Amino acid sequence: MSDKWVMDSIRKLARPLRKEETLAGLLNEAGNAKYVLLGEASHGTSEYYSVRTELSKRLIAEQGFRFIAVEGDWPSCYTLNRYIKGYTGPGAALSDFNRWPSWMWANQEIRDLAEWLRDFNKDKPDADKAGFYGMDVYSLWESMDEILKYLAARGSVDLEAAERAFECFEPYTRDEQSYGVSASLYGEGCEEEVIALLSKLQGQWKSANQDDQEEALSAELNAMAVKGAEAYYRTMIRHDSESWNIRDRHMVSALEKLMEFYGEKTRALVWAHNTHIGDARATDMAQDEMINVGQLLREKHGSDVYAIGFGSYQGTVTAGRSWGAVPETMNVPPAITNSWEELLHRDGAEDKLLMFHNEERTVLDEVMVGHRAIGVVYHPERERGNYVPTVISKRYDAFIYLDQTKALVPLRVEAGQV
Repeated sequence: MSDKWVMDSIRKLARPLRKEETLAGLLNEAGNAKYVLLGEASHGTSEYYSVRTELSKRLIAEQGFRFIAVEGDWPSCYTLNRYIKGYTGPGAALSDFNRWPSWMWANQEIRDLAEWLRDFNKDKPDADKAGFYGMDVYSLWESMDEILKYLAARGSVDLEAAERAFECFEPYTRDEQSYGVSASLYGEGCEEEVIALLSKLQGQWKSANQDDQEEALSAELNAMAVKGAEAYYRTMIRHDSESWNIRDRHMVSALEKLMEFYGEKTRALVWAHNTHIGDARATDMAQDEMINVGQLLREKHGSDVYAIGFGSYQGTVTAGRSWGAVPETMNVPPAITNSWEELLHRDGAEDKLLMFHNEERTVLDEVMVGHRAIGVVYHPERERGNYVPTVISKRYDAFIYLDQTKALVPLRVEAGQV
């Protein structure tokens, strides 16, 4: 298909993002869904967070969405959840986002969202308060700690069983790589112990008294995180797609558990990278047998899922040069020629929105081009490796294009500081 046909389709679809009628159209369309998935093309771009915040506020306040589930760890996000629901003071709000890459959630945009959510919740009964939760799998040790604290505080008969289960992990001294090698290569994993513990905690929130229900839910979600993390670290040693798939299946399971907790009519917002929320079947991920959250939810819930992708042409981003490195503000170069971002820039250097549910969608359905994806580790000099071949109108229901973007400014996370 020629560039002219693609550009003609873009021009017919694109709307100025900042116009109220444009946002109203998006909110009306998204507001009909049960799951609204809000993406990002990096984990360190300020505007991705601020625009998602703007949309989330309106969907919560105007459309009744009940919680935000993010690509973050359950324990640290649950600490923030308790703050926004008014159960703790400000010193605890972001204090647990202290593990690399802490800037993903310990940043000014999230602090502003937290304050808005706390204010939104302040006069509401507990059953009507909006929540904020993590659905990722990385919190192996932190989730174990939280389970033990929860059981000990209640004098639970399951405390001894939990301690026995977690003894299996002690030889690895909180080193995920060490555990993964031992479990994957030598068959010395802790899978059976974790599954046994999860079975004890599963569903306890249903019979808990009202004041303790969410804490019981948290214990179960922490047990699910331990189970997911154990499987993830055990399989990641093989360097194949299965560890990715385990992670995204876990995120969907955590999301569905939250939906069950909040009730049948609940509607949820999901914040995660485009590579998780955009349907993997519309990218080259499918060739590697990779699945993701967007695909799994669409397969199960169909039109009750509404995915909004994000991208930008150039700017700056917060990222590290290697895992665990000090975060830097890096330049994001102009998008490569004929990528999705460059085509949108060629159409005009302004922020815009495209919604694909109309007659023009069929034209873009035939086009697979590169779509930029930046992770927490980034090397701008290797720019061509950061593009995922994508059929954009099948990957998302709508796309937000921000022509120029800037890096997040991380907050310094210390007890009592944020």
